[in-house]
Amino acid sequence: MTLSWKNVSPLGLGTVKFGRNKQVKYPGGDGFALPTDAEVESLLDCAMDCGITLLDTAPAYGTAEERLGNLLGARRGKFFLVTKTGEEFGDNGSDYIFTRAHTEMSVIRSLQRLKTDYLDCVLVHSNRDDVKVITETPVLEVLDAFKRKGIIGSYGVSTYTIDGGMKALELSDCVMVAYNQIYLDETPVIAAAARLGKPVLVKKGLASGHIAGASDVAANIRFVAGTTGVTSLVFGSLSPANIRANVGALKG
Repeated sequence: MTLSWKNVSPLGLGTVKFGRNKQVKYPGGDGFALPTDAEVESLLDCAMDCGITLLDTAPAYGTAEERLGNLLGARRGKFFLVTKTGEEFGDNGSDYIFTRAHTEMSVIRSLQRLKTDYLDCVLVHSNRDDVKVITETPVLEVLDAFKRKGIIGSYGVSTYTIDGGMKALELSDCVMVAYNQIYLDETPVIAAAARLGKPVLVKKGLASGHIAGASDVAANIRFVAGTTGVTSLVFGSLSPANIRANVGALKG
């Protein structure tokens, strides 16, 4: 079964913590123990049980793609799978590469790592100079070619600026923006996407774990997910209880 954007749940599960424990922008985000295979499977099953249908991953998330490829199994068809291209994370931090050759390699490598023949969405993992990346590199052209071949279903950009978000909406299928109750700068991009009928994924929807208190987190989840134009708020978690609580927050 192939899912579409129409099947995407209001909350999506991010997987950076499945494969990377260095320079992760969350409290305690350096050196925490990566989950075991059994724990990852438990998290995936919990997400499914809670109705989460979107998984978000990336080559920059350490071994997350490989682990998902090894552990998803029959669950693959239950998730709208989003990965990225452009950012590579190593011992010296992140490098950003948006050449034609690297983008082609990256998509093929993600297919192999994830053990799938189809990616529901590929996002450009942009650096902060997002307008330049979108307009002056071949990355979107390469992703469009993969889409026309039927290898990816859609493509977009994870952006940093309003101008970058607007350009992504103009030239691609979707956009990922940062948005929460204490960071509203990119609201115009969400409003523009709503007018265009294009999907919006939200990153940093919980301020990278820095919104404190269960009631505040729940209120923020309802605020983000309830914003017109937002398709799905992507959050990371290594706790089934936390996943259930976040989904439960939508019910108020």
